Amino acid sequence: MGIAMKTYNNLVEATNDLMKRGYTENLSLEGETVDDKEKKIQMTADDFEIDEFYRFEGASNPDDMSIVYAVTSEKYNLKGVLVNAFGTYANNSASAIEAKLHHYQVSEHLHGEDRPTG
Repeated sequence: MGIAMKTYNNLVEATNDLMKRGYTENLSLEGETVDDKEKKIQMTADDFEIDEFYRFEGASNPDDMSIVYAVTSEKYNLKGVLVNAFGTYANNSASAIEAKLHHYQVSEHLHGEDRPTG
């Protein structure tokens, strides 16, 4: 049961559509946690699942990559959007969160519909 990934032209379009589809919280990556600052929630890698993600290359520089994640947390009963700008700083973090985000992309890329477990 794979996810039919949509195609978006840019980051804003993806974010807006995800919000329309119920991913209303604005999440941010804060080192070891993904935070919902409005609700003062800090989620570790075990507290959420990634439902979908979309990768966008920078218009002027393909290395300026942004990735939009549709995130669901049953624990906190929230759905939100996490935008992760991949660039110079992103790759030197070895946190569990980064590992989860990266692992998800890699396995999705390799196996298509096989979702990683655990």
